[in-house]
Amino acid sequence: MVLRLENKVALITGAGSGIGRAAALLFASEGAKVGCVDLAADLAEETAAMIRANGNESIGIQADVRSAADTQNMVTKAISEFGDLDILFNNAGTGIRGSVHELEEEQWDTVLDINLKGMFLCSKAAIPYFLSRGRGNIVNTASTFSLLATTRYPAYCASKGGVLMLTKQMALDYGPSIRVNCICPGATETPRLRRHINDAQDPIAYEKELASLNVVMGRLADPKEIAYAALFLVSDESSFVTGHALVVDGGQTIDA
Repeated sequence: MVLRLENKVALITGAGSGIGRAAALLFASEGAKVGCVDLAADLAEETAAMIRANGNESIGIQADVRSAADTQNMVTKAISEFGDLDILFNNAGTGIRGSVHELEEEQWDTVLDINLKGMFLCSKAAIPYFLSRGRGNIVNTASTFSLLATTRYPAYCASKGGVLMLTKQMALDYGPSIRVNCICPGATETPRLRRHINDAQDPIAYEKELASLNVVMGRLADPKEIAYAALFLVSDESSFVTGHALVVDGGQTIDA
């Protein structure tokens, strides 16, 4: 059986749960050696241990993507452990609800720093190595809210819109040797989304509302469904794809 990522080395941020964990497990099953990066060291190591239990190579790396020192360290650790780096999946992200007049400045900064500055810093740390090797692959997690607005989510929408344009801009600067793409997931069953649902005044109604956003499928996405989109973009199957936003949304943007 030919593995799509055989002998590749991947770094995945936000790998402690949700889409990041699903991608780490999937990439490893396709032959990649995986550096699992998360702000929570225990969750990063938990994902790495799951990969090792399946007979594949992985390490957990604690890093705050808002820190230049941490992002440089995660790249250095992956190269030191595995001897190479082929793939950076910038997946770490967060969101805080509240209209502009409701958000505190600190909340705005937190969302922008994790969702957008974090992708800048992680990419900045990895790109010099990719350039030295003459090849590399970056995938960023954007959102359907890179393309559409939604109520009471200004920092998230602004940051994810920025991710989309950062993706296109980096693809221009670093192609053809480094491909840069992003995925735009619709509402996905992740621990962060589940917390939002559970904290809602009417969790059942709120979950139905979120599922209805994916207007054709009418359900939340499974994280693995999003991970498969990332797998396509980091594999050689997408060798002529760069600067692209791959929408995986159950039909949410069908009328956009």
